[in-house]
Parts: sequence; structure tokens; C-alpha cells
Amino acid sequence: MTPIFRFKKFEVRQEQSAMKVNTDSILLSSWVHVSGVSKVLDIGTGTGLIALMIAQRNADAILHGVEIDEAAYLEAKNNFAQAKWSTRLEAFHAPIQDFENELAPYDLVISNPPFFTGGTLSENQNRRSVRHTIKLPNNELLRTVRRLMAKNGRFAVVLPYIEGLRFIEMAKTYGFCLHRQTEVYPRKKKNVERLLIELGLYQCDVPELSKITIYQGESSSEYTSEYKKLTEDFYL
Repeated sequence: MTPIFRFKKFEVRQEQSAMKVNTDSILLSSWVHVSGVSKVLDIGTGTGLIALMIAQRNADAILHGVEIDEAAYLEAKNNFAQAKWSTRLEAFHAPIQDFENELAPYDLVISNPPFFTGGTLSENQNRRSVRHTIKLPNNELLRTVRRLMAKNGRFAVVLPYIEGLRFIEMAKTYGFCLHRQTEVYPRKKKNVERLLIELGLYQCDVPELSKITIYQGESSSEYTSEYKKLTEDFYL
């Protein structure tokens, strides 16, 4: 894994964060609606990738990234400082359950959260903490987002398919409703693998549903035209 991932308008150092630059975060950051948003909270910011991408897409938004792991927090802080949008980016080292800030409530809360709720734990403590819902169970995440999000705000996440469906149902018990949902397919003949989810507290009539496929063919490493179009402002 290269220590620096270069995009068109910024770079991401990823030596310290347990979770590296990945397709899930790139998809989520490219997909979420950011027009009209002025205050953004990225929960579990890791390297700071999601906040950096949204800062590029929205020239006015102030973005806060919260990270519980100290090494990842320091890396995000450095990545923010090196970006051309550094004055609008700030990293915080704290459990999101305890996070408070005068900028709250936020117009947009976004996260590529931990999602493995069972199975064998990794021997790598940092990776285990990041990818298993140990320190941030889904119910605590939803409760925290409800506390920090504006009443007319939006909450966007990316999750594995089954976990995503369960998350949507759990979110209803906290007053959320589904605004948008995109099924993510790795290839055309494969099953849906991820869900891009956008939740809100109002305008809960009919959600916007769509699909996207990442790769062409059964073994090709070539991206589909729809994926290229969605992410064209970022990849070199």
C-alpha cells in the first residue's frame, strides 16, 4: 500500500490510519449531495479522505472530522493542513459519543462506519477497533447523529448490503427515514455488495432508489462509465 494516495487536487497520507483510501469512502463522498451545505461532520474520519473530498466539492462548507484513534487523528490533521482548503478543515481526537462543538448542529453528517458485527476479530487492534462495531455500535451512532444533526439535515453512510438494510430499519426507531439509497454492484453479474444510504428526519414520502456498478465485465479492472462519471473530479 502506497503511503501517499494522490488525487487531482489533494494528497492523502495513509501510513498511520488503520483504514486506507478505499472505494467505499470515494463512492460515498462522490455520491452524497453537498450543494447548499455549510457545516459537515465526518464521523470516524480516518485519513480525512471524506472531508477532503467534500471540501473540494463544496467551496463554502466548514468540515469537522472526528477520530477516536490518535494515530489516525494526527494523520488526518496533517492531511487537512496540507490541503488547499485547510482553513475550512479541522480534525478532533475524541469518541464521537462525547463530541461537542459550537458549530453543531451540522447540515450534513457523513460516515464510513465500522460494520462487522460478528465473526473473528482481527489480531490488529487498530483495525479491529475500526472495522468492528465495538466502540461505536449502530444504535450509539444513530443516537449521536440525531444529537449533532440539524433537524433539516441529512445523514449519509455506506454499509454492506444486509447490514445496510438492518441499519435503515434501526434508524426508523430513532426518527430517521430513507431519502436516497443506491445499490452498489462490484460487477454486472455479481450480487449487490454495498448500500449508499442517505437519511433525514423530514420529507419521508418516496425515497430515491438507484444502482451503480463499479467494474466492467467479470474480471476487468476497468471502471464502468457510470463510476468514472461519478468520480471524475478526483482520480488522476
